[in-house]
Amino acid sequence: MKKNWKAMLILGIILIVLILSGVYTILSARIPHNDISVTGNTAGNLNNKGLFAEADGRVYFSNAYDSGCLYSMNADETDLKKINSSPVNSINVGGNYLYYFMNNSSGGTGLGYVVRTYGIFRSKLNGKNITCLDRNAAITMQLSGDYLYYQRYNNTDFTQLYKIKTDKSDNTLVYDGVINPAACFNGMIYFNGTEDDHYLYALNTTTDAISTIYQGNLWNPVYQDGYIYYMDVAEDYRLCRLSLSQNTVEVLTSDRVDGFNVGSQYIYYQRTMEPALMRMALDGSDQEMVAEGVYSDINLTSTYAYFHAYGEDTPVYHTPVNGPVNVTTFDAALNAALSK
Repeated sequence: MKKNWKAMLILGIILIVLILSGVYTILSARIPHNDISVTGNTAGNLNNKGLFAEADGRVYFSNAYDSGCLYSMNADETDLKKINSSPVNSINVGGNYLYYFMNNSSGGTGLGYVVRTYGIFRSKLNGKNITCLDRNAAITMQLSGDYLYYQRYNNTDFTQLYKIKTDKSDNTLVYDGVINPAACFNGMIYFNGTEDDHYLYALNTTTDAISTIYQGNLWNPVYQDGYIYYMDVAEDYRLCRLSLSQNTVEVLTSDRVDGFNVGSQYIYYQRTMEPALMRMALDGSDQEMVAEGVYSDINLTSTYAYFHAYGEDTPVYHTPVNGPVNVTTFDAALNAALSK
């Protein structure tokens, strides 16, 4: 009887451990709810390939010196860590998770990978617990609350707007056509038309209903502090901003613009004629040259503006995003790549 009691006790303990382990596994696999106000990256960064994203003082970036692999660092470029061994872009951060598009024909390493790491992936902030959410090409994607809105592309359906919940459920076609979901604020995605017009539209992510906001002729809208910044197609792609509350437009520069990004104090933009990377205050004042030449993929963090020469991934340059212009190479990323 005593031996039977001991055996039953041991069996009971084992069962309790297994139950607790199962409960922990289920709970740890759940993706916590995000508030509707949560977005994964700025529209300006996502319109420039989403190579940098920042949250809570930590920057997650595609390191061009290491084939675009995913790294993290402090905003002041200290404590660099490699957290993924495949090239990434369209980086989003939400809660304790990263979301990004990954495309590596040679495949990656670790659980969650297959021979070809291709598609939309989710991981913890340290790069662990990688999960593929959709094995299709994604041109641009934005996290809005609990959903990723993304431009899915394949050779059959071409470009369509889809959404998928962060826990991989509810993968839904939202719009059978081209919508860039980069500009998102408080559950509203602002985008320009691409088919019959270039009006400004808004997609309400609560209902996925679309409404017309402004009947202009604009491209690549960026929302910030009640304004929509955009390229004016009708006027040779000059930069303007629309006040959503007043429905008034301000011309910020007469320069033709190839690309731009909006920070907390400055707009960085590539000037077409007499090519140069420029910056100006949000109201268009204090225009100054950052670097002469043609540059692309302008990504901003709270500390630096990052960019590189058009057609050349390296060297990567940076300058203080709000302080005096001082262009130097992003040596911390190069040294981190060389140390691996």
